[in-house]
Amino acid sequence: MGNKVLMKGNEALAEAAIRAGCRHFFGYPITPQTEVSAYMAKKMPKIGGTFLQAESEVSAINMVYGAGGAGVRVMTSSSSPGISLKQEGISYIAGADVPCVIINIVRGGPGLGGIQPAQSDYFQATKGGGHGDYHLVVLAPSSIQEMVDLTADAFDIGDKYRCPVMIMGDGMLGQMMEPVEFKDTDVSDLPEKEWATSGTGMKRKKNIINSLFIEASELEDLVLERQQRYEQIEKNEVRYEAVDIEDADIILVAYGTTARIAKTAMAKAKEQGYKVGIIRPITLWPFPFEAFEKALAGGKKTFLTVEMSMGQMVEDVRLAVNGRGDVHFFGRTGGVVPTPKEILAKIVELGGAK
Repeated sequence: MGNKVLMKGNEALAEAAIRAGCRHFFGYPITPQTEVSAYMAKKMPKIGGTFLQAESEVSAINMVYGAGGAGVRVMTSSSSPGISLKQEGISYIAGADVPCVIINIVRGGPGLGGIQPAQSDYFQATKGGGHGDYHLVVLAPSSIQEMVDLTADAFDIGDKYRCPVMIMGDGMLGQMMEPVEFKDTDVSDLPEKEWATSGTGMKRKKNIINSLFIEASELEDLVLERQQRYEQIEKNEVRYEAVDIEDADIILVAYGTTARIAKTAMAKAKEQGYKVGIIRPITLWPFPFEAFEKALAGGKKTFLTVEMSMGQMVEDVRLAVNGRGDVHFFGRTGGVVPTPKEILAKIVELGGAK
């Protein structure tokens, strides 16, 4: 472990990717994630890596497809409208079982929207986004340190399960600065990818990367095999933070930057005598249903989902609660960030034992 350094979120994320063995980056500039590309443009030539600003987001994601298919660790980053343009390519990557890391530093929408932070891409990230039966593993950091740690994890998860992994932050996380510490990571001896199109040297049968299967039964078999891997991810990779959920009357549910604000509101509510806890999903997919089972083991609770959107994750919260508690929502959207005062007012409105 080294000393802590003060870094902007986007730049810390990019440095973490390099330290995780990423030597290939393809992207296109868009606020508020442009510093990721700028950092990669500066660093990659110095370490023998590849940085390429593509002519469009569509080009960038297909370059990721090619590089990932050749077996290298590869990353792209964008923000909401740019991620929309990448959706077809992401579906092809998932359909060809190619690992890669995709960064989405979310801004307000729909359309061009604004450049302020938002969380309104939750549906797009967790419910597919592109066509077909597939999932992205979606990781949601709430601090710059977590951005660093989850970036390293994202490459490992992608390689382990042969799937694309998304890190979903927001404009505030991308632009703010915090002290971070980088772990010493040895990427000199990563496991060989026997499936990759990295050249045979005439020593083995050639590999083909493909997502086109004309025979329905063949495609179904492949989709079912991929589903088994998704079930393993759901079993092994769920991550969340839960604080004081057993004794709480009201449980806040929030992720990313919003969770930090919600924790401040929770502390203020406790000062006023309310019994409040919080569930912070770190994996948005797979969603941490088990956290809600633990919370509900102590009896009926009231859940307040807080998001920088009109209410998207709240649907997964309702699925998790499944009628065993009351689920309420508070959100700000369009790039407006909720305040602790607003969340506290909602807690007071919902009541709870003093």
